Order: sequence, then structure tokens, then C-alpha cells
Amino acid sequence: MDKPVLELDGISAGYGTGLVLQDLSLTVDRGEVLGIMGRNGVGKSTLLKTLMGLLKVRSGRLTFSGHDLTNAPSYRVAAAGVGYVPQGREVFPDFTIRQNLIMGNLKARNDDIDAAMDLFPVLRERARATGGSLSGGQQQQLAIARALIGRPALLVLDEPSEGIQPSIVREIGTTLKQVSAEKGMTIMLVEQNMDMITQCCDRVVFLEGGRIATSVPAAQLLESPALLNKYMAF
Repeated sequence: MDKPVLELDGISAGYGTGLVLQDLSLTVDRGEVLGIMGRNGVGKSTLLKTLMGLLKVRSGRLTFSGHDLTNAPSYRVAAAGVGYVPQGREVFPDFTIRQNLIMGNLKARNDDIDAAMDLFPVLRERARATGGSLSGGQQQQLAIARALIGRPALLVLDEPSEGIQPSIVREIGTTLKQVSAEKGMTIMLVEQNMDMITQCCDRVVFLEGGRIATSVPAAQLLESPALLNKYMAF
């Protein structure tokens, strides 16, 4: 059996002098689509920022594809094959769609850009439009395409459905599932939208108190309202 593509062993991290993640351990299999859920403030976004080298690991070890990336700078994490779509999308508002895509891989060829646009046809239709002129859903599609143009082995997304109309949420979920199936890409997404989670995830982990509280198949969520009440209700 293949070793997990991502291993977090006893990770603690946080902001200032405070800890948010506390002795968190998690493994993610190659080609898996993993959903990360939990109440606000339990460490979901902190987990992704720590993985991406945006927050310092206070203790523990982070391994990706056999390489120790504990406290590696963000550029090394990206070079190792991790793509990141942050909460809020962070597209370049004054750049065209094509220019935004190039920023995902400065060595991108025309066929790489064409392939990225093929994932979301609206990007091709509006290729000369600036990022700032797009709707929230279109910006999210652009941000995902920009991350994918670097051909990551692991794609990490923070709240990809936030503020987006349901039809585009479904389109994004379909695309993520397709990319994972066709390219064997591993995907991790922090998400609160149950439709997206059940549409594209294989497994879901719930965070509680900065640790992984439980791990279940995504399909089980449809049959377990008590599970959602336990880890999502306030």
C-alpha cells in the first residue's frame, strides 16, 4: 500500500503566544479528497496556513511525499507540489484572467493556460476581463484554475463555496472531483457547505479544540445528523 502523501504528526501552531492547533495528527492518502469541518475557531484555516508555511510549527512534524516540510518557507511548499487557494480568493484585480493564470506558473505555456481555462469555460469567454471585474464565483473559479496551472500533487482550498451562488458551487465541486479522478490529485478543502462536501469528498475530518476529533466517510454525513450537531452546532 502507498504511504500517505501527507502526514502531520503532533502539530501544534497558533498566533502570537496562543496555540490553536494542539498535538494534531492527520494522514491523507494519495488521490483522496478530504473535507475539513468544524465550528468557527477550532483551527481549520490555521491548519491550512501551517501546512503552507504561513504559520510556524511550534512542535511536531509535517511530511509531504516523503519530504520533511516542517517550517519550510511557502515557496518551498509550493515547489514541492502543494497548490493553495486561500479564503477570499486573492486574485489580482487589475490583471486580466490570462495574466492571473500566468501568476500561478510563470513558466506556463499556452497549452497550460488553455487547459486551465477549459476547466471553467467562463474564464475563456472573459479572458481579457480583469480579475476585479468578475463576480465572486468567477473569481473563485479563477483562483482554483490559477492554483491548478502549477500542476500540484496536493490542492488545498479554504472555504471555496463562501459567498458563491449554488449553481457555481456545484460546478466547482464537479470540477474538483473530475480533476482528482483524472489526474490522481489529492485535495484538501475546509468547507461548511454540505452539498459540496458530499458531492466531492471521500472522507471528512472534524476538528475540535485544535485536534482531529473524528474521521468518517463523507457519505455517512447524510445519514448522521447527530454527528453534524455534535461538531457543527453552536
